[in-house]
Amino acid sequence: MAVLSQFNYIFVITTIFAFLDAWNIGANDVANSFATSVSSRSLTLKQAVFLASICELGGSIAAGSGVADTMRIRIVDRHHFDASPSVLLLAMMCTVVSSSLFLTVATRRGLPVSTTHAVVGGFVGTAAASIGIGNVNWGWGGFGRILVTWAIAPWIAGCLGASLFLFTKTTVLTKPKAPRRAFYSIPFYTFVTVGSVSLLVAWKGLHVFELSTARILIAVLASATGGALLQIVFVMPYLWVRGVRDDWRLKWYHVFQGPWLLTRDMPPPAPQGLSRPQMKDFYEGYLSREEFQCLRASETLLRSVQTPSLSWSPTFESDTEMVLPPPAVKETNSRSDDGLVPPRPPGPGNSFRVLAWRVNRFLLRGVEKDIVNMQRRNEVLKWDIADMHSRAARFDNRAEYMYSSLQILTAAATSFAHGANDVSNAVAPFTTAYEVWSTGTIPDRVSIPIWVLCFGGAGIVLGLATFGYHVMRTMGNRLTLISPSRGFCMELASAITVLTATKLQMPISTTQCITGATIGVGLVNGDWRCINVRLAGWIYLGWVLTVPVTALISGCLMGFLLNAPKW
Repeated sequence: MAVLSQFNYIFVITTIFAFLDAWNIGANDVANSFATSVSSRSLTLKQAVFLASICELGGSIAAGSGVADTMRIRIVDRHHFDASPSVLLLAMMCTVVSSSLFLTVATRRGLPVSTTHAVVGGFVGTAAASIGIGNVNWGWGGFGRILVTWAIAPWIAGCLGASLFLFTKTTVLTKPKAPRRAFYSIPFYTFVTVGSVSLLVAWKGLHVFELSTARILIAVLASATGGALLQIVFVMPYLWVRGVRDDWRLKWYHVFQGPWLLTRDMPPPAPQGLSRPQMKDFYEGYLSREEFQCLRASETLLRSVQTPSLSWSPTFESDTEMVLPPPAVKETNSRSDDGLVPPRPPGPGNSFRVLAWRVNRFLLRGVEKDIVNMQRRNEVLKWDIADMHSRAARFDNRAEYMYSSLQILTAAATSFAHGANDVSNAVAPFTTAYEVWSTGTIPDRVSIPIWVLCFGGAGIVLGLATFGYHVMRTMGNRLTLISPSRGFCMELASAITVLTATKLQMPISTTQCITGATIGVGLVNGDWRCINVRLAGWIYLGWVLTVPVTALISGCLMGFLLNAPKW
């Protein structure tokens, strides 16, 4: 039985809002992390949720405790509450309440804010209201160190993403034999990705074994080599037969045949009306620069014919490019194309098939969304998205297909890194509250139980599955054009940045990392118009406001509860 049983109601409220906090982290942070994979069509939304459910839980359990300890101890010294542990319990409740409420509103509006900012702001607000703002650790060992990582994380991830994509573009994508070059680059990028994840697990996840630096290096190299060999043996033959030979007969389970796939006969011509295309067109629905200019010229000419008084003359930016005034783009209010909902089965409304269909639509509402189509609407900020997409270079679709497998791997690495880093945002206040409530004391250092990490990881996965599409429709193709080659560079750069910060026990914002990497890759696409500058500024404004808003909410709530009159 808990020592502070008289405060059971506070712990229950903390538990509820801690789960809501984890749910919002999944709906906001994980959603913007997977937005690149879903936007490039490398993964469907359902596949992204399935992959996240495995990797987020794995990262939370394997390497989530180190960062959570930083969140709990370094910002505010818990021993300021030694005289009254119940006040610390109340402070943790106010922290998760303010963070979860702010994140719920932001996620519903599709604003990809930093959940790390929200929790840290809650910490600062409750500490200022309870023990005084002067007792907050503002120095390099506390809030100052975290603040610096917020400032430099987007730049680091952006530079890494730009460098990776520039290297990939110049050595692979722009070459005459781009599909073959992309095919042969798969083992190298697999080695880097698997090695990064293995290094994190060796650093932070193996608490039972004490490994020397040499043994850690051997283990990492062995894991990275093993991952590359698995790609060579199983994935690469499948990609070659499907991407180069264009074998329309191939099914997904043929990947397990490995090298024996190379012995298959050349495929016969595809039958007439083949319903399932063998390879996705990753640029489907996006106009090239020439197509876009012709379309705008036709629209402008049509308006001039319909409105005789309209005077129009084209202007030129250079001798080769004609710039036309952008026509008014009508936004559709129809929601029929937002979803991928199966048709209603025939029969009366009370039949078993129809009832099962309705139940599935309720349970799967969050994953039956056409994210790519939703991103084409200018609902968040007025920006010529079609013009932005047309400025990005187009590469060989078969080369993009080769990188789609790499993007799935980097998406898994990003998700694992996110679970290792951001699970602390949900479980750090909850763990502190649990320790105080159950023991009545404030111990110096307590490891986070596995069940608490599972609790936070489960909330993260549920949030992505039910509410994540709101943030996904804001990110991705609304910020810049995403394709598998670009997306995998974004995700790999973000994962490396987050993994490094986790090693240093710095709870950086994964939102800032993936946004910085996306902007960095987008700038390498062409000119600055390849980036939605207004959306980037809107996201940045959300980062700036998060800490003061959550600190104000938690501080006011904490001050009100501490000074509430008693009768």
